[in-house]
Amino acid sequence: MGPAMKTFVEPQSMINHVRPEDTVPQVDFSVLPLVQQLCSVLRTEDIDYCHWKSNNMLERSASGENDLDLLISRADGSRFTEILFRLGFKQAQAPIDKQMPGVLDYYGYDEQAEKWVHVHAHYQLIMGHDMTKNFRLVLEGPYLESAVQGELFRVPAVEFEFIVLVIRMVLKHSTWDAILGREGKLKTSEQKEMTHLRAHINQARVNEILQDHLPYVDLDLFSDCVEALLPGCPVWTRVRTGQKLQVGLRANAVYPLPTDTFLKLWRRLVLMIQRRVFRSSSKYRLQIGGAMIAILGGDGAGKTTAIDALYAWLSKNFESTRIHMGKPAWSWITIAIRSVLKVGQILGLYPLETSFDETIEQKSLVSPGYPYLIREVCRARDRYWTYIRARRLAAKGRLVILDRFPLPEIRIMDGAQAEQFIRRLQDGPQSKLLLSPRLESWLARFLVKLEENYYRQIVSPELLIVLRVHPQIAVQRKTNEDPTSVEKRSTEIWQLNWESTDVHVIDASKSKTAVASELKTLIWSRL
Repeated sequence: MGPAMKTFVEPQSMINHVRPEDTVPQVDFSVLPLVQQLCSVLRTEDIDYCHWKSNNMLERSASGENDLDLLISRADGSRFTEILFRLGFKQAQAPIDKQMPGVLDYYGYDEQAEKWVHVHAHYQLIMGHDMTKNFRLVLEGPYLESAVQGELFRVPAVEFEFIVLVIRMVLKHSTWDAILGREGKLKTSEQKEMTHLRAHINQARVNEILQDHLPYVDLDLFSDCVEALLPGCPVWTRVRTGQKLQVGLRANAVYPLPTDTFLKLWRRLVLMIQRRVFRSSSKYRLQIGGAMIAILGGDGAGKTTAIDALYAWLSKNFESTRIHMGKPAWSWITIAIRSVLKVGQILGLYPLETSFDETIEQKSLVSPGYPYLIREVCRARDRYWTYIRARRLAAKGRLVILDRFPLPEIRIMDGAQAEQFIRRLQDGPQSKLLLSPRLESWLARFLVKLEENYYRQIVSPELLIVLRVHPQIAVQRKTNEDPTSVEKRSTEIWQLNWESTDVHVIDASKSKTAVASELKTLIWSRL
């Protein structure tokens, strides 16, 4: 006869009532429409999946507060992905410190609730410390076979979930590097999950699963793992148990244990520098690439408010940048040229830099023409280089929100001004002043063509949106600015015919909330 079979016996302090293994806890919670729709389609189309962890907090998953951690059968992977795309989900690329083999990320946007839904699509049971996720449990088949349909999600048998949770927590919190890094204690949510699961397990079934599917985790080792997670367990016992478990799982490791330890320490250091020195955090990128999103609108259209809302919405999960193309940062060349021009202003040779109309109306000894033209060329150049920066960021996968964007149709707020300015000068009294530019002069033509060339190279972004509001409403909103100027700039946007362009027009006379909601829906559908 072979040796007597060992039995994992749960510590007395952990024994509680036993839930029949085919029973699923029924909970009442508010479900996002998109989550409800996803689960309904998965059930209708008989997708082999389950919500594989944290099932004591399904209400948070259903309401979008937690991510959806779904384990999917490889055989149904293509159909599952097709369902996600059909429901408007988009695949995202996780940052390096969050990437795991066999795990894909998808984001969906619930328009009714105005909430994100983040799906972690697991095709493998990957676990370990957050910095490396170095281990895989080859348990996906039996895990899915144990799953039963709940009110909303399919969930695995509680014994499977308990075994996986114990292994996950020991790998995460009971290794020497985790304890030295002050990560040795279970979080409150993890303690609650342990309490919930151990209150419902059938010990005999736990032993059976361990012997049938995890022969490299014997019953004694698993018992030690459970004890290592109990409050008051000595540190040395926890470290020793964590080491024994890692050795037992080394055939299922991505990296050898020394390499895994080095990577955890190195990535902790890099992450700390990234957060504390550069004040940045890891965000996701859309798998299909980044995009430039330009928001245009006259004064009083609520453009700044809308951009603030969009940036807060997108930057929560995705690498995003907002750039003001109407007021580009000055280059070193611009600073040098403007410094020289400033000398002439101080000497009173030509007027100070003001608006288009005010510059023409000012009186001076020398025509303001060439100084104005040179400044406009500098501004065009700075906008061009700002555009290049935005385009490069988008090419790297970022979502770039542009405040204002130069279009040929818009001449008052942004765009080429040089030729228009010269024509106005020639028709006015300043045409007789010293050094007043003429279109036929080579210098004036050179400056005009140089400015136009910069703007010609600024091509339309992936998504161009105009906030359109009636000039009278714009004047009512912009009470702190000159009504004539507000009406003029708003009228230009209002009177343009946008139907023959690729521009998306939104009625900005609606409330801020309604405009922001419409923008979010439009942008997510077009990304």
